[in-house]
Amino acid sequence: MSDNHWTDRIAGERMAVDQSFNEKVTASSFSNQQWGLVMTAVEFEIENPEDPGSARVVADTSKLPSIMPELDRIDQQPSMQSGGGSGGGSGGGGGFLSGVKDALGFGGGGGSSKQTEEAEQLAQEYAEDLQEKLESNGRWKAICEQAQSQSQD
Repeated sequence: MSDNHWTDRIAGERMAVDQSFNEKVTASSFSNQQWGLVMTAVEFEIENPEDPGSARVVADTSKLPSIMPELDRIDQQPSMQSGGGSGGGSGGGGGFLSGVKDALGFGGGGGSSKQTEEAEQLAQEYAEDLQEKLESNGRWKAICEQAQSQSQD
């Protein structure tokens, strides 16, 4: 398999889409920090790369459930600038056992199914915007060719 994955070759387009997509994130229930975490769990694939006319970028969101419990914790964390880092580990969040329960899927909260659905929908919208950007830059065919050759490795 090639070391240079097709997604590594679209950094400029990703940055441009990130900037324009910020309005959709702001209108969503996610903070920028939460959306950043969501995006770490999303991988992009190209379906049917052998035919650029029908190929499309899709968001693989299968890893989202693993990060959803962290979304609530992000907004509950005290800001580093407010001096909230002092104290033991006994305040507010439930401590070690709560973290273990959440990791095993027994904890409460941790991202509702509605929030997961919203993350999946936004990730797919991002994928569509990314494809649109690649097409408008004239890079779509080359990226499809690279994705196809990598799928054959």
